[in-house]
Amino acid sequence: MDVSEGNVDLSVPEQAEEGKGENVFFNPVQELNRDLTVAVLRTLAEREEKADTYLDATAASGVRGVRAAADGWDVTLCDVDPEAADLCRENLERNGLEGEVVRRNANALMHERRFDVIDVDPFGTPIPFADAAFSGARHLVAVTATDTAPLCGAHFESGVRSYSAVPRNTDYHPEMGVRVLLSALARTAARYDVGVTPVFTHATRHYVRTYLSLSHRATDANRAIDELGAVHHCQDCLYREHEDGLIHHPPETCPNCGSERVVTAAPLWLGSTRDREFVAAVRKHVTDEMGTAEKARDLCDTLEEELDRPTHYDQHRLCKAWGRPANAMDEFLDDLRAAGFEASRAHYGGTTFKTDATVGEIREATE
Repeated sequence: MDVSEGNVDLSVPEQAEEGKGENVFFNPVQELNRDLTVAVLRTLAEREEKADTYLDATAASGVRGVRAAADGWDVTLCDVDPEAADLCRENLERNGLEGEVVRRNANALMHERRFDVIDVDPFGTPIPFADAAFSGARHLVAVTATDTAPLCGAHFESGVRSYSAVPRNTDYHPEMGVRVLLSALARTAARYDVGVTPVFTHATRHYVRTYLSLSHRATDANRAIDELGAVHHCQDCLYREHEDGLIHHPPETCPNCGSERVVTAAPLWLGSTRDREFVAAVRKHVTDEMGTAEKARDLCDTLEEELDRPTHYDQHRLCKAWGRPANAMDEFLDDLRAAGFEASRAHYGGTTFKTDATVGEIREATE
């Protein structure tokens, strides 16, 4: 079937449901993801004058790489599937764009050649491509993870296997996925003396997307590892606390309610998941021809204002646990601020928020 996205026209296989099927993979639901990728690339081009090469490492239909080529990037589209490689060539030619198409294992290509930007958007976990991506990228690595159940702790054993971390299925499960992914990527990069700084990260529907700025200095790799730590979470009252470092001291009982059902998730990335100035610049590069422009701008606005706290709360979950109805979110947040706490909306859902108040303090401030 023929589709238009951004300022390009594409031929893609018909999909049974949200990109599922036996043909070359194309997911229309990820248009927001791809619109933001273009805006991120525009922001990077302004900041890194020498950045001009872009690898779409798992290209499939080539939509991401074709859109980068239309924005002036020197693109390479790689896929091991011969049908995917043919489709990439067809879509470049259809739009009158230059670009190299390589039918090859992406890991082999990334270990052999260097690119300013490497984009890894596979089906499922990106971890099998992470080592090669950090060894082959100069400025930026972009990663999508669609295996949210393992990342968020719903499929516990799979999460441990894939990400070498202990994820926990909590009321802030989307952010659990973000911080498990960033932890795994930071640890992988550090093996190559590469330090990562997340400049733009979001969890949207069924995927996590992050853009990591790279520093090729061992001291910066050390600083990234210093951002790792643990979150201790009470399964009864939803109290949580975080602890920096790779050696953890989980409480035997919950400090808030005395429950013995306290679980630990680790190692997690506890640092900021985005750079405020970078996010603001990305928003400026979201343009009206993008099909998700309004959503993209709203997301950027929320990300820019979001507090740098390791977990978010869900107002409805808290109010249900307290046996009281939830009031308007703006009023709820104003009550927290009036009590002297910081509070902001979080991008993980319409009723999610961040604050420096504890569960007990939130309850008291909003009664």
